[in-house]
Amino acid sequence: MEVQALLITFREVLEALLIVGIITSYLKRVNHTKYTKYVWLGAGLAVVASVAVALLFQVVFTGFAAMGSEIYLKISIMFISALLLTQMVFWMAEHSREMKKNVEGKMDRFITTGNVVGMVIHSFLVVLREGVETVFFFAAITGGNIGAAMQGWGAITGVVIAAFVSYIFFKGTMRVPLKTFFQVTGAFIILIAAGLLVQGISMLQDLNIIGSVMPHVYDLTWLLPEHPIDYDHYLRDHGVAPLLSGDVGVFLKALFGYSSMPSLEEVIAYVGYFVVIYLLITSRQSKTAKNEKQKNTNVEALQSETKHVI
Repeated sequence: MEVQALLITFREVLEALLIVGIITSYLKRVNHTKYTKYVWLGAGLAVVASVAVALLFQVVFTGFAAMGSEIYLKISIMFISALLLTQMVFWMAEHSREMKKNVEGKMDRFITTGNVVGMVIHSFLVVLREGVETVFFFAAITGGNIGAAMQGWGAITGVVIAAFVSYIFFKGTMRVPLKTFFQVTGAFIILIAAGLLVQGISMLQDLNIIGSVMPHVYDLTWLLPEHPIDYDHYLRDHGVAPLLSGDVGVFLKALFGYSSMPSLEEVIAYVGYFVVIYLLITSRQSKTAKNEKQKNTNVEALQSETKHVI
């Protein structure tokens, strides 16, 4: 859970800090630092609102638990979080290149009209979006215990690393491109999303909401049990211990959705998820290459017409 919390918090906090940093840096560059306090006011209010959302979410979850329906809420959160995590990675990959230009364009309009309220609301919504996403993802990886994730070393470390990376980026001392950071962390986020998807399916099968054509495609308990209890049971039943500890299995299950005895549906969902991701990536790259080619063609045509006129 802590590693998941670290990666998620790092991504969300870094995205928020980058946008706020772009805004404040631009205001400094155009000699309008007097508006900086309004940007930070919006960001601060968003942090407070995010905490309020976390508390409200916890109250709702407790209400479901009192009705004995928390398991259905957990499953729903897992599926929605898997979708949101995937969307987050692709959104950042698509918009990171134009992010600076778009943010500065909005700031120009706010400065021109003297729209202080607009600045506050803009920074508020930017940070609030990241805060709400973090709350939702924490609920998914902890089974609803958001407070445990917020107070753990993973979330705290993620915030510290994100603040450090943001600081050295805007100080101009960062040598590794942010694109590389987002690609690496994005790969881990995708793995987490795949794990949540599979865990959701497993829980549905445990509740007999959906069946299984093949409950156990293979059994890797002899190599890596997914829980210390499975380790003990295997040792008791076979007289020999599995090669790896059940603690490792717990870690991998929490991080990537590892299962020592997955059903056929889990395997299909896991493999299918990555097939879809691969198709989306190749489609996006093909579209980008086509747009670049068209852009170059238009530039060449314009240059040719200019020479002809001259």
